[in-house]
Amino acid sequence: MQKSSENKVITIYDIAKEAGVSAATVSRVLTNNANVRKEKKDKVQNLIEKYNFKPNAMARGLSDTKSRVIGIVAADVRNPYYAEVFVACENAAREAGYTVLLCNSQGITQWESQQLAMLQEQRVDAVIQLGGRADDLNSDPEYVEKVNQMIANIPLVVTGKLDGTRCYQVQIDAAIAAELLLEHLLSLGHRKIALVGGRQSVASTYVKKRKYAELLEKYEIEYRPEFIVDGDYDYETGYVGMNRLAGLLDVPTAVVAINDSAAAGVMRSAVDHGYRIPQDISVVSYDNTSLTELLIPKLTSVDYDYETLGRRLVETAIAAVKKSNIPLCQRITPTLVVRESSARVPGTGER
Repeated sequence: MQKSSENKVITIYDIAKEAGVSAATVSRVLTNNANVRKEKKDKVQNLIEKYNFKPNAMARGLSDTKSRVIGIVAADVRNPYYAEVFVACENAAREAGYTVLLCNSQGITQWESQQLAMLQEQRVDAVIQLGGRADDLNSDPEYVEKVNQMIANIPLVVTGKLDGTRCYQVQIDAAIAAELLLEHLLSLGHRKIALVGGRQSVASTYVKKRKYAELLEKYEIEYRPEFIVDGDYDYETGYVGMNRLAGLLDVPTAVVAINDSAAAGVMRSAVDHGYRIPQDISVVSYDNTSLTELLIPKLTSVDYDYETLGRRLVETAIAAVKKSNIPLCQRITPTLVVRESSARVPGTGER
């Protein structure tokens, strides 16, 4: 902002008042919009030159309703998965001429609601929500109401779902992800397969555990409740979960961790109990984040093609802003990256 001879800060509203026009008209002049009568344009231009006025981004936004900013609400960027998706979105947005504004809700519903409201106040063009309430198996009615109020003006793209809204969904196919891991372990001769981590209230986790039960039934393998250890999505969950499994009389030969962080905990616990990976126990997981290459041995994990996921999220958001005809739901097909942490079940041949 500039100052007058009286040392007063000059704003776009001062220019508008002195010129006898609206602030939106001033902003249209600043952005060289042709839809301004010459008389008004000249008057505004003279005042701009008089005060050497240079508008800030918010002032320019008064006439240009497109901020070219996409808001991103992430459940917790400390989780490597969300960090990977955010970076992919940021890169895709930059290539498209957009910037991003990141909000980290840390999984707190109240914060998510506040952040949605803040992003509306910031006049972002669209919002992408990574996890959080969009991960719920049963969508929260109060949150759904807030989302419906927002999407009347600003489109929302989620990586999960929000029943009762017409938000756009770009989902990783959780059923295929689970099938990839389980078929891999079954092909290696494993029949005692445990699952560690994740809450049944999270839609993708629910789908993965349901697929697990379906495949056991398909291959006529006994479903053993003691092999299912619910929990969170972190290292501690993996460590505590494997401690519990190690205490069973019949220890599983393979463990599917809900993500790479939980897998790290599983692996540490297994080693602490004297098990070798993968000679004694195979460990696999979902997400294929940078952790997979840092662990010893390197971790077999399902990859979500973050570059494609981020680009699809951003392209969907931009298409929604432009009111293009795009599907409400799209799915990303995952792939399996086999590394050193999985091998044939002990005693059934060479790995």
